[in-house]
Amino acid sequence: MSFYRSRLSEFQKVLETDCIDFHQVRKLCFNGIPDDSGYRPLCWKLLLNFLPPVRCQWVEFLKKQRETYDNFVRETVVNLGLNENRDLESGALLEDHPLNPNPESKWVTFFKDNEVLLQIDKDVRRLCPDISFFQQATEFPCKLVVENPHVETLRKRVEQTVLNSANVTQNRLGITNITLSRRRATEEYQPLPPGGEAHWEVVERILFIYAKLNPGQSYVQGMNEIIGPIYYTFACDPNAEWRKHAEADTFFCFTNLMAEIRDFFIKTLDDSESGIGSMMTKLFEMLQRYDYTLWLKLNQQEIRPQYFSFRWITLLLSQEFPLPDVIRIWDSLLADSSRFSFLIYVCCAMMILLRDLLLAGDFPSNLKLLQNFPEMDIHKVLQKAVELQ
Repeated sequence: MSFYRSRLSEFQKVLETDCIDFHQVRKLCFNGIPDDSGYRPLCWKLLLNFLPPVRCQWVEFLKKQRETYDNFVRETVVNLGLNENRDLESGALLEDHPLNPNPESKWVTFFKDNEVLLQIDKDVRRLCPDISFFQQATEFPCKLVVENPHVETLRKRVEQTVLNSANVTQNRLGITNITLSRRRATEEYQPLPPGGEAHWEVVERILFIYAKLNPGQSYVQGMNEIIGPIYYTFACDPNAEWRKHAEADTFFCFTNLMAEIRDFFIKTLDDSESGIGSMMTKLFEMLQRYDYTLWLKLNQQEIRPQYFSFRWITLLLSQEFPLPDVIRIWDSLLADSSRFSFLIYVCCAMMILLRDLLLAGDFPSNLKLLQNFPEMDIHKVLQKAVELQ
């Protein structure tokens, strides 16, 4: 207990200074942020380069950023499709309709947006199915949307269908992933009253705005898994004032994180130095260095890193562990000054901790084991990663 109080005291000392020392923040967070301290949301905002180090600048900075996000909501959600089309010469109002071939037609944009929105909607509805949080109502719905009767919510734009999840999926490399079981929340959810929004709807709006503002990349399946832990952490902030602005703060932190890992989501960059292919190669080279016997076994069985580690690395392990464990892993990943080299150490540690099972298993059993990482004490995994580092 005295050690825990000492840790809290260290965080308090660093975070309440007038000018925050980022080096000390990283050092403290790398070893884990106390769960019930309330410091994690603030630390993640610092680690994701959202908040400036000088505390007296926060009020003005946050006001500006949150006003900017409100403008994004107005432009991409509230005012979407409200612009009038006029003849360039006469200025007369042109009739617009869904079959209008004019590339400037608002319907062209509407249909393109809907293709992206359908995929986002499908993904966010099943976000973290082992907990009910994302299906519950947020206490701070977006007033720009819910209080305007003329605004069609993104949820209403999407055709309501039953989402069926497959047990066998393929990633963009053509690798088949076998999922033995699906986690599902046990609660049944009632429709929210008018003016209410579920947390998944907030996440849907953030991802839609991100896609609209980044047309070159748009939305790629898996981004929902990256934004989930960030939004969950901010929306559960014990400070109500911070919690009120979880949506805007999540957008900017997610944008900053995607700027660092965006190459993982771009297929044409897979074989580049910063691409996913290079990261997977580094993982197997590390395994060869630290456990040659296990590396040789997997090579003899022709188990390639892309068969399982593509998801591990691309999604920052967000699919391999329960959400509380993912959040603990991210404390260390986000605190890693050389992003994201520690991630490869964690992945290597995961494989080495399965050493006995993998050495005894055949190709099918080993592939299933790696694609469905078993329950394990996350502190044991992180401790092993630090030893390797």
